[in-house]
Amino acid sequence: MQSVEPFREYHAEATAWRRHLHRNPELGFSLKNTAQFVAEKLASFGIKHIETGIAETGIVAVIKGDGGEGPTIGLRADMDALPILEASGKDWSSEVPGHMHGCGHDGHSAMLLGAARHLARNRTFKGSVALIFQPAEEILPSGAQKMVHEGFLDRFGISQVFGLHNTPGVEVGKFATCHGPALSSLDDFDLIVKGKSGHAARPHEGVDPIVIAAQVILGLQTLVSRQTNPIEALVVSVTKINAGSAYNVIPEQVHLAGTVRTFSPALSAFAEQKIQDSAQSIARGFGGDAELDYRRDTPVTFNHMAETDLAIQAAQSLVGAASVDAKMPPRSSSEDFAYMLQERPGAIMYLGNGPTAALHNPAYDFDDEAIPYGIGYWVKLVETVLTPQS
Repeated sequence: MQSVEPFREYHAEATAWRRHLHRNPELGFSLKNTAQFVAEKLASFGIKHIETGIAETGIVAVIKGDGGEGPTIGLRADMDALPILEASGKDWSSEVPGHMHGCGHDGHSAMLLGAARHLARNRTFKGSVALIFQPAEEILPSGAQKMVHEGFLDRFGISQVFGLHNTPGVEVGKFATCHGPALSSLDDFDLIVKGKSGHAARPHEGVDPIVIAAQVILGLQTLVSRQTNPIEALVVSVTKINAGSAYNVIPEQVHLAGTVRTFSPALSAFAEQKIQDSAQSIARGFGGDAELDYRRDTPVTFNHMAETDLAIQAAQSLVGAASVDAKMPPRSSSEDFAYMLQERPGAIMYLGNGPTAALHNPAYDFDDEAIPYGIGYWVKLVETVLTPQS
């Protein structure tokens, strides 16, 4: 087992990068300053092949090894922040009101930059490494989807792709992943419940869509509790209700919106059909109607068998088998890295962020003590996948 100690030489510098990015968060595809910072650091490491402007502000930098011909593997970090007002109280808190790195993408970028610096100095691998700095992980349509649609995987000849994400609640220096579905798909829906407007004092003369919507919301819960196999995970959440503008008027319609999470494409299709059928049946039974707009926004994040084994092997070689959970329970959150995993075999690995606030929480902050572990993981993964054969 190789210790993490050799990678601590990058700790102070990478921490400074991370805190700079944290102070200066940018959203979505609008990452002009972030992308410029990343590209300038990559160039300062002596990396010659750097392409910018991919999916607007994405970057791919290629480091060719000295070990001979071989495949090109992709290592991906996301760069965008969230539209959240920070409440971490850190000295390096966001200087942009209403924007913060609440998911650790600043840490992800800093760790991949640290690995880039090491790999540019120590090219003892065959083939090439494509360093992928992705915009817009937090919005729809996503940066990964746009990069894939632009054909960057083919353009750079990437044969396998790997991701790394921090996870609060897991001790710093420990890793976790699993084979197969690791993160759920994300579907969004908008449901218009239609009635007939009227005076609130004479509801019998209209069709009250608010009463119908209440019944629809309750009815949708039976999709999970009574219409699907309890062994299979399905989450249906109504998260928005919008109706009416006056105390004494029954509105014409109600707008409901929400999400569906599952690990099965078949269950996603089932949910779409059942939401439509259930809503329409309930609404028509009250003399109204319902109209559904259902969107499959992010697929299941699926870890491929062989690549997950390589990721586990790399983490174990860094911190030992006892610090790597290879049977992490799948998570019902989603991740647009799934689009890359649909096109190429690969895996996402999780790195402990300690007892910090949860992701997307205003009090969250990436734990800089995790940086050497992330750098070390990326380097060990490259060595594991691209080791020259004797």
